[in-house]
Parts: sequence; structure tokens; C-alpha cells
Amino acid sequence: MVLMPLMVSAQTPAAGETDVTFTRDVVPILQRSCQVCHRQGEMAPMSLVTYQEVRPWARAIKDKVVNRLMPPWHIDKTIGIQKFKDDKSLSDAEIATIATWVDDGAPMGDLADMPPAAIFADASAWQIGEPDLVVRYPDYLVPAEGADLFGSLYTESLVDLDEPRYVKAIQTRTVDAPSRRVVHHALSFAVDPNEEEMRESGDRGAEAAHFLVEYASGKSAEIFPEDSGIMLEPGRKMRMDYHLHSVGEEIPAKVELGFVFYPKGDEPKYRRWSKQLGQHVSDLDIPPGKVVRTDGYTYFHKAARITAYQPHMHALGTYQCLELIYPSSGTPAKTEIVSCAHWDYNWHMIYNYADDVAPIVPVGTVAHVLSWHDNTAGNRANHDPNNWVGDGGRTIDEMGFSWLGWYDLTEEEYTAQLAERKSLQDAAASSTNDQ
Repeated sequence: MVLMPLMVSAQTPAAGETDVTFTRDVVPILQRSCQVCHRQGEMAPMSLVTYQEVRPWARAIKDKVVNRLMPPWHIDKTIGIQKFKDDKSLSDAEIATIATWVDDGAPMGDLADMPPAAIFADASAWQIGEPDLVVRYPDYLVPAEGADLFGSLYTESLVDLDEPRYVKAIQTRTVDAPSRRVVHHALSFAVDPNEEEMRESGDRGAEAAHFLVEYASGKSAEIFPEDSGIMLEPGRKMRMDYHLHSVGEEIPAKVELGFVFYPKGDEPKYRRWSKQLGQHVSDLDIPPGKVVRTDGYTYFHKAARITAYQPHMHALGTYQCLELIYPSSGTPAKTEIVSCAHWDYNWHMIYNYADDVAPIVPVGTVAHVLSWHDNTAGNRANHDPNNWVGDGGRTIDEMGFSWLGWYDLTEEEYTAQLAERKSLQDAAASSTNDQ
């Protein structure tokens, strides 16, 4: 409706047109997009810093980048919006550079062309900068073996605030590398300080919990769009609803929550929401050897600006799309595929739309979430394709929905933002025609 996807294409250089070398051409790409994980002591299985480390993996690297499996950024580049904040994907030109380098025999090049070594922050450092407030949940010892663990942990003390504060960025952080291995997901809420005791006694009179943020393996921090955020009240405790799983050794799960606030007294114009939307409308039924598609729908009761899309499935998930069905008296209704993403269970990634393409939707829009699950031998996930799989919370079960981020708009705001978007698109089109 009001989207302007940015489609980029690049041609692979013909053989012999250019000499692509590791030191001059490949290292800058690795430093920008790969070495943050692929270096000594970090989560990736091999280091990709020196030529001696990279050369044995050259063909595997080409395979991963040409098929857009690495670096992790799974948005389908052929459909929907292509402009995001913090896009970590490689450009077509960068992929062509790596492919050409490998096809030409992966030459090292001149050492004088090698850029200085990149300097990276510690992987456990806060992605939101130094938080204004850090809340630590009690540690939970996950046994070496056993069933998946579900439950809630509460902070012992109240939130250390003397007045309500508005949050501009929030991050759930597993404190160390072992914790990252056992925390499947963690949902954080601000709750009545007596909620835990009331739950234990069967008293249902506690105030409704205020949802703050979701974390799952591989997810980055939530940094809210300009002039939007969530409110955190004083006098609350924090509750983390967890899903933990054993990995063969006893590991304490250590999780904390960091907040960056707007200045005291500042109230952003918009309240930013984040929820699980588009849950599949029927039970997930994935027979052995089958690929199954499920569909879920969510109705927008107010006009809105959708700011973020995050697919969620488990190991059998392979692909998901977000379609918008716009209110219409005509038949058929006007629809638009906003985003599609391939799925990798290890990377629960949030895709934040750039401000000038974030979908602006009217009252009555329906978000349609389409999810595909592959229970065949061709799926490389760690599973037995001879087993039936259904929906459920365990790691071996399946899910299919999206976490969507958005903020509501009044009708006046919707009309104004729509007009502004059209003006920007018209100006861009005019500039292109003048060239």
C-alpha cells in the first residue's frame, strides 16, 4: 500500500575482469559481517581472521554466502520490503566478490593491502550501550539431562525507580556463553510485587502483568523507533517466564535485563507494542515426510505503523511470510506481501523496518502469517522425519506465529503519515526520472 521496496542487483564480475584477493577485497567483508562471531573465543565454530584460518573454508564460505545462509539475515531478497535498520546481510556485490575470489583459487594477495585488524566489543557487552538500569534474575541450574523446563523467576527486589520512566531500548542478556546454550526463550514482565505469593496461594487478584520484551536464541536488543517506547512503573518486580533445555552438562542459566530510558520527564509520543500475532488457527499437524503450511490472522482495531517483524517457529520451520489484507468493499480484497523470511532455529532475528518504508496500515487491516514446516528427510534440522510432530511449547514441538512491533495511530495521524509517505515516494520517483 505505502511501501517502496529497494531492490538491488549486481552482476558477478566475469572471469579475468578483476583480480580479487583476500588481503584487499575479502578481509573488509569478513571484518564487517563475519568476524564478530568468527574469531577466537566466540560462538562460531571457526575463526575467519587470518588467511591461514580462512583458506581451508573457502568453498564452504562461498556456499554459505551465495545461498544467503551467512551472515544470519534470512529475509527473502526477492519479495516485499528490503530496507531495514541494522541490515547485516551482504550486498550482491560483496557476494560476487567472495564467489569470484573462491573461483579464482582464493589467492592471498599482497600483505601490504591487509587492513588493520578489526577491534570488537566483547560478545557479552550490552548492544544498547551502557544501560540506565540492570535487573538480574535469580540463577537457575539446568541439569545435564531431562525434560524441557518451563516456569517463572521473580526478582527479589523492586524496580529501583522513583517515578515512571519511558524506555527507548531494552535487552535481555544471557550473562555468559554457557547460559546462551540453555535458554531457549525468556519473556519479561513488570508485575505486582506480591504476584508470586498470590499465584502460589491461588489468589487471582493480582494486577495484570505488563509485558516488556521477548528473548529467544540469537535475538538482538529491541531499540524502539524515534519518539516511541514503553513505560516502566516504580514499585514493580520483574517476572521472567522461561523455557530452558538441557544440553548434556549441568549449566546455571544466568539472565539479566537492561533498560535505556528517555530523560526524566520525557514522554514519547507513541506507545510501542510487541505481541505474538498470527497464531495458526488450527492445530499444527505435521505427519512424517510432509511439508505443512499453517495460517494465522490478526485484526488491527486501530490504524498503526508496523515497525518490526520477527518470525517464530521451531526446528522444522523453514519459511514464513507476513501478508497484509487491507479493508476493502471490493472483491477480492487488496493484499500485499510485506516480508518473507527463511528460517533458522538458531537465529530468532528481529527485522526493524527503516522509517521510510515501515508499513502504515488503516483500521481493519488483517495481518496474515503463513508458516511452512518441513518434516522430510531433506530438512537438515536435527529431527527424525519418521516421527509425527505437533504444536506445543517443547523444543521438539512446533509453533508458527510472528512477533510484530507496532504503535497505534489516530485517524488524523494515519492520514498525515500516509500523505507524508506519498510525498516522499513522489519526490524519489521524480528524482529518478530526472536522472
